[in-house]
Amino acid sequence: MTRPDLCDQLTRLQPGLPQGAQDALASCLQAALDPQVAPAFLQIDAAGAQAAARAIDQACAAGRPRPPLGGLAVVVKDLFDVAGQVTAGGSRRLAGAAPARADAPAVARLRAAGAVLIGRAHMNEFAYSGVGLNPHHPVLANPASARLEPGGPRRVPGGSSSGSAAAVAGGAAWAGLGSDTGGSLRIPAALQGLVGFKPTQSAIPREGMLPLAPTLDTVGAITLSVRDAALLDAVLRGAPLPRRDRPLAALRLGLPETLMLEALDPRLARGFEAALARLRAAGARIDPLPLPELGELAAMNALGGFPAAEAWAWHRQALETQPDAYDPRVAARIRRGASQSAADYLDLQRARAAWIGRVDAAIAGFDALLSPTVPDLPPLLDPLLPAAPGAPATEAEARDAAFFAVNARLLRNPTVVNVLDGCAISLPAQAPGEPPLGLMLWAGRGRDAGLLDAARAVETALAAAHAGAAA
Repeated sequence: MTRPDLCDQLTRLQPGLPQGAQDALASCLQAALDPQVAPAFLQIDAAGAQAAARAIDQACAAGRPRPPLGGLAVVVKDLFDVAGQVTAGGSRRLAGAAPARADAPAVARLRAAGAVLIGRAHMNEFAYSGVGLNPHHPVLANPASARLEPGGPRRVPGGSSSGSAAAVAGGAAWAGLGSDTGGSLRIPAALQGLVGFKPTQSAIPREGMLPLAPTLDTVGAITLSVRDAALLDAVLRGAPLPRRDRPLAALRLGLPETLMLEALDPRLARGFEAALARLRAAGARIDPLPLPELGELAAMNALGGFPAAEAWAWHRQALETQPDAYDPRVAARIRRGASQSAADYLDLQRARAAWIGRVDAAIAGFDALLSPTVPDLPPLLDPLLPAAPGAPATEAEARDAAFFAVNARLLRNPTVVNVLDGCAISLPAQAPGEPPLGLMLWAGRGRDAGLLDAARAVETALAAAHAGAAA
């Protein structure tokens, strides 16, 4: 049975119906006890969540209107400030820091809209990976894959917003607040069969959020549907975007051929082509687009790009004094920034600005671009774990090499949109019973409203095609 999305669940919380916010929260807290879901949380604030849900139910019983998020549970990635809680960024280094004095603006807007903050979510240390592994905390495997393959091998959840996605996929939250620097919302959404929306960076304030790369860091949410993504986006940006329900046939969609379609896993490639065929059958116009500019990114970011340079600036002193507090894989990526000079960094800024101008001109005639969110189905998890203490150096090196290879592949496609300063959404495109397959729609800076319109049309067409095939 398909779990109702947040928008459908809100209709169940209307006055006069038996279920209230406290009942909905109880269901989420019960789901959080599932061994496959529990590692999604670094902290569960059951008492605080229950008090918030109770206050909302009491206000509604007194005749006050239910708030926009209705008292439903939202999980918060561990890099956002929540008043009274420690913002550790998934790290050991900050685990003993003083609690936050105030909510981050994004958290404050969720709370004001009636969200019940259920807890803090697992994440890659300091958000610096797309895989979803963190050696400082219990291993979090992909709960969506576990349901599809009972007793099968563990698969990666995707990162860095790994726990935000897993809590939603596991039924322990209705939505997850996260960040996206190179795909950190869209990657776990794609690997877990969810919707992850990365808005234009300037749309949502980033104050009260630990930085990875301030040039690219973006606030967004992971949800169960495009409707939910639009609702959460409206709450987080402080106003809804204008909506036009355009039919799929009225949209011009582009299919970038450079980089995005290269070296795809054969199973994913077949699934992606099947999704495109379903969209074309529903009337979609999908035009191939060479977009050779995407092939320039590897050279542009050869020294580590903005994440390495800006993470090094933030962490360099702590890496000197507390090196053992860091995940060695994260530390290695941060240290790449030490090789970038000020001239390199300024050159990168200029190259990016020129590149954005050329890509924006090339995609201006399209309502959205279509790409696989990632080039692989959910990868196996266990071969990517760090070697056990005392293991031969060759094993440790092989595991690290496998990890960095998978990480680079998962980040490859979604990172394009962060460099572009664009907007993007990943939505599930697999047929029922098949492994999660993310379809990414993306566009340039400030085109969020049109992108959400296109995503709604694509989601509706895919759902109808899958329903027709099952009939």
